[in-house]
Amino acid sequence: MTEMYRTVEVVAGLVTDEHGRVLATRCPLHKHDGGWEFPGGKIEPGEEAAAAVVREIAEELSLVVEPLELLHVVEWDYPTFRLRMQCFICRVKSGELCLHEHIAARWLSAEELGDVTWLPADVEVLEPLAAYLRG
Repeated sequence: MTEMYRTVEVVAGLVTDEHGRVLATRCPLHKHDGGWEFPGGKIEPGEEAAAAVVREIAEELSLVVEPLELLHVVEWDYPTFRLRMQCFICRVKSGELCLHEHIAARWLSAEELGDVTWLPADVEVLEPLAAYLRG
């Protein structure tokens, strides 16, 4: 059934800090009902996934990040398309957090990942991310 769907290739930045927390961002209410997500976006044609996550985090949050590893790939079926989201652990190299597209941001520990209402595709990342954060 999913063969008929177009696949949208995206990246997500699992931006971590020196305290073992990850950055979560909240969408505006008109986008995804204000749910929480990991920042990121579409991979441009011809762009490498790691480069896309660096670009997207810079555009959305004014942070320069370094992708450290691909932690997880989510494949999620929406009614009209399939989402393929490559989720990269990233560390901040420079910049000050500034929200250009989101209405809120929180740094969450592994134990706090359940404190926000995640978008459905992002939920699949929580278990491997919690294991990573716990070391």
